[in-house]
Amino acid sequence: MGIPTLISTSTASNSSSIDITSGIDSTYDEYMFVFTDINPATDSVDFGFQVNVAGQSGFNEVMTTTTPMVYHAESDTSGLSYETNHDQAQGTAIAQLTDDGGNGSDESCAGILHLFSPASTTYVKHFYSKVSLYHKNSRADMILLAGYINATGAVDEITFKMSSGNFDGVIQMYGIA
Repeated sequence: MGIPTLISTSTASNSSSIDITSGIDSTYDEYMFVFTDINPATDSVDFGFQVNVAGQSGFNEVMTTTTPMVYHAESDTSGLSYETNHDQAQGTAIAQLTDDGGNGSDESCAGILHLFSPASTTYVKHFYSKVSLYHKNSRADMILLAGYINATGAVDEITFKMSSGNFDGVIQMYGIA
């Protein structure tokens, strides 16, 4: 991995989304989004992202995703699961980075999303993420998400939002040299 360069910091305070509409360009082949203390206003919601290709709007590009998860509950139960309900096969929904996050003051998530070659006008754009979440059912989840954006146009905008309601938190965007 190269050296990260901070491009922007966005803070949500009871916000419906964080839209990053500048700074994603051909300067870097990899962009890293670090999100911390993401806390939903609504209980049992999912945090996710979607993108726009240059000149498009609506944050509804076609994606294919896959989502494995491991968890360990306060009751000492644990497991590994494959979250088929999070997968998209050429879908346009928000790509789910979390599953059923709680809205308590001690329930939040943090993680990293990597987006590769967003400025390419030849290839699809690959991504992966790793998120640590305090689940609504008093357990620690580690959720992985991987996939690709099935667009050959340059991706230049990204949105982060909950499946329902508002949220608090910080998202930093880095370019990786």
